[in-house]
Order: sequence, then C-alpha cells, then structure tokens
Amino acid sequence: METNKVTLKELLSTKQKEGATKFSEEKKQIYAAGIKSVIESNIVNKAFNVGDKAPNFTLNDALNKPVSLYDQLKNGPVVLTWYRGGWCPYCNITLYYLQEKLPEFKKAGASLLALTPELPDNSIDTVEKNNLKFTVLSDIDNVIGKKYNVVFKLTDDVAAIYQDSFNLNDKNGNKNNELPLAATYVIDTTGIIKYAFLDADYRKRAEPSEIISVLKNL
Repeated sequence: METNKVTLKELLSTKQKEGATKFSEEKKQIYAAGIKSVIESNIVNKAFNVGDKAPNFTLNDALNKPVSLYDQLKNGPVVLTWYRGGWCPYCNITLYYLQEKLPEFKKAGASLLALTPELPDNSIDTVEKNNLKFTVLSDIDNVIGKKYNVVFKLTDDVAAIYQDSFNLNDKNGNKNNELPLAATYVIDTTGIIKYAFLDADYRKRAEPSEIISVLKNL
C-alpha cells in the first residue's frame, strides 16, 4: 500500500466503494441503520472533547506490559486512538497508515497509543499482521472507552452480522455487543485534549496530516 501520495480519506473511500459493490441491498440497509443509531444516540456530543482533561488509565499492551497514559505524557504529547478490531478492514487500513506516519509523530515528540476492545491474543495478531511499532492496548469490556464516553451498543441486526461473520463475542471476550467510536485525540503534556476526531460513521477516521499539524503547534 503506497501512502505517500494519497490521504487516508482517499484510501478509506476506495474501501467504502468496494463494500458498496460487494454487499447485498439488505446488508447495506442494516449497516446504514446501524450508523443512524449511533448518530441518534448523540454519543459524538457526549464524548470527551477539546479542552477536557483526559482521564488517566493503565492498560496492558499486546505483551501484557502495563502502560499508563500519564506516564507516557511525561515524555511528550500522546496521540490516543481507538480501533474496533483486527476484523475491521477500515481499522486495518488506518493502522497501516498510522504506522507509515509514525516517524512524523515521533519527530514532533509524540507517542501513539491505540486502544481496542479485543482480547490481547487478538490484538497481538493485529500488531503482527500490520507490523505495528506503536503501542496497542487491550481495553477489555471498553472500560476506558466508557470513561471517555466513546462506547455505543450495536443494533441487534449489525451485532448478528458481526457474530455470524467473525464471532465478535469471541474476539472481545464478552456478549456486550459494544464498540468504541473510531475516536482520536491529541493530548498535551498537561493532560488536556487539544484535538478530537469524533464521528458516528466508522468509515471515517482522523487524517494523520491534521494530527501532525496539531502536534507541531503544541
């Protein structure tokens, strides 16, 4: 995948067009209703946003090593992002793209933390598959996602598709049928959120060029 000449938005748009040709009309309607449900939940307006103090947390990485947000902030700003799971093609495209841009994040003095509700064994697979060199943390049962108010419940129809397609309950180790928004924050060294990407549509993600611009201006 060549990322130097295209934006993440363009890559995700291409993936969305592929899905439009592959899915049945019924599945398209179910997914559209799922996004509408997230919009109507008003979660985007309830989530932590610019100016808020980011809640501290400690989670284990893919190798079961504890990582604390505030400890990371002692070394510089943190880019904090959520992804739904290694089963999500939009997440994998985004993770790969973030990996490509990681040197630019580091050049700006920042570290990158990615949270997922998947169990550690599954997050390790994602790390290895995408050759990720940044920290991936397992937020089991979306405990931290709920602190940031970025967690929503799937509609029954979407949950049924996900369960049938890749066994979501097994991936996450529960039957909650909850997922986080693909939220992304830039948090400064005092713990204040300086940038927030929040969207009810999981096919849309924070553009790394925007993140880098924010980091450079901190």
